[in-house]
This record gives sequence, C-alpha cells and structure tokens, in this order.
Amino acid sequence: MSAIPVAASTPSAAPPKQAPARRPRRRWTGWGFVGPFMLVFAFVFLAPILYSIYLSLFQKRMVGGNQFVGLDNYTQLLADPQFWEAFRRVALFLVVQVPIMLTLSLLAALAIDSLKLYGTAFFRISIFMPYAVPAVVAALMWGFMYGNRFGLVGSLSDFLGMSIPDPLGANMILVSIGNIVTWEFVGYNMLIFYSSLKTIPHSLYEAAAIDGASEWRIITAIKIPALRGALGIATIFSIIGSFQLFNEPSILQSLAPNAITTYYTPNYYAYNLSFAGQQYNYSATVAIVMGLITMAVAYFVQLRGNREN
Repeated sequence: MSAIPVAASTPSAAPPKQAPARRPRRRWTGWGFVGPFMLVFAFVFLAPILYSIYLSLFQKRMVGGNQFVGLDNYTQLLADPQFWEAFRRVALFLVVQVPIMLTLSLLAALAIDSLKLYGTAFFRISIFMPYAVPAVVAALMWGFMYGNRFGLVGSLSDFLGMSIPDPLGANMILVSIGNIVTWEFVGYNMLIFYSSLKTIPHSLYEAAAIDGASEWRIITAIKIPALRGALGIATIFSIIGSFQLFNEPSILQSLAPNAITTYYTPNYYAYNLSFAGQQYNYSATVAIVMGLITMAVAYFVQLRGNREN
C-alpha cells in the first residue's frame, strides 16, 4: 500500500509585537489654576493652625523663658473650671437658641413661599435686613435698648410704673444675647430655606392639590422633606457660630460688667488670656481644644443628617 502523503505543518506566524504603550504625560495645567488658592489656603488657614499648635506646646516661665512642656497646657485645660463653665454656657446657648432661631427662620420661609402673604418682597427684605447690620453695631444698639436707666427698658419701667427685669443682669444676660443673635441670623437662615424651597418643582404642588392635599399636608409631605439638606447646613453653621460666640459678650461687657466675666465664653476667655493676661500659649490651647470640639460636633450632626437623608 502506498503511504498517504502528509502535508508538513507550517508553524503559525507569531503575532506582531505591540509597541509599549506610552505613559500619558503628566500635565500641570490644573495646578496652575489651583495653585494660587492653595497658597492662600496654606498661609491663611493652615499656617495659623499649625502655629497655634506649636504655641500650645510651650509655656512662658519666669526663669528660662519659653520652654517646651508637651501636653501640660492641655492637661491644665482639662482641669480648668473657668473653661468648663464657659463651655457649659455656650452649650446651653446652643441647645436653646439654635432651635428657636431655626424654627422662626423656617416659619418665615414657609410664609413667604406660600404666595398667600401680601408684600412678600417687603417681608423678605425686612427679615433679612438685620443680617446686614454688623454684629458690633447690633450688640451696641441692643445694649443701649436693654439699659434700665437710660435705655428702652428704663423708659418702659418709668412709663408703666413697675420694675422690669434687668436684661443686663446676671440672670438675664444670656437670654439677652440669644435675642440679639436670633435677631441677626433669622433672616440669613430664612434665605437659605427660601432658596431651597424655590427649587421644588411646582408640578408636585399641582399633583398634591389634585389629590386633595391640604396646605398643611403639602408642607409636611413635600416642603419640609425637601428642606432636609438646607436644615442640615443651617444647623451646622449655627453650631459653629454658637461655639464661636464672642462679639456680643465682648461688646456688652462694658454695659454689664457684673454679669459678663472675662471667661464668659471660650472664645472670650481665649481673647482675654492672650491680650489681657499675656498667656499666649494657654490661649492657643483653648482655641485648639474648642476647634476640635466644634469640628467633632459639626461632623456628628452632618453624619446624622446624611443617614436620615
């Protein structure tokens, strides 16, 4: 039998080698735009914080000058009754004043957005106007109105023939400061809520009206849920502002020296330590600790708001 010829197998051609991919060139164009901001941010924000931390690690002593003491200032602060009294005071201020202020701002925003209020532009500007008044001017104005001898309170006491509780007294001064802060910032928060309400599509209102929803039902089911983000932002801003309370006590101190101490609030305490007591290191410690507490509380509120959303 003749052998069957077998075709010789030819090796398959090897795939051509691909040229190695070139790495994209790193472009620095973006840093050219971000660079100016980063420089300003570093010098205006980061540098003061780092310098404050540096100061808080030293103490100025009679012998030896400025000496490194590590965390001794922080240990001293934890046992400082004046600091904790000031902290409890601003914490009480936050718990009472912030809900009242935000509730008034929310009611004002809902009233203006309802389209059932005549002269909405006038009310919107009138409520926002106090925010345009500088805090120092507002504190001075209210301070003179609070005066029980020559101010509005004193005039009302003489007119009514009765003794009105002294707003600048030790028992009322925190309430008086809360009234000033509320007067200043109701319009600011109202504008945040009102701007958020304007983003709600009107089709939702029309659909709710067709379904027979009342005005109260529209507020609770559509408007307030849509304001959760704005409420979270306003709450965080208000918390930061409460812990930073300074202008009002410092201005009213000359009018109520027996009610407002040098350590009335943590910020006022740090200010007096630095400029009146020349204790720059301990003042920096107070500022750092209050910054950490404020950051922690604001972060907790933001985290809780995100979970609810």
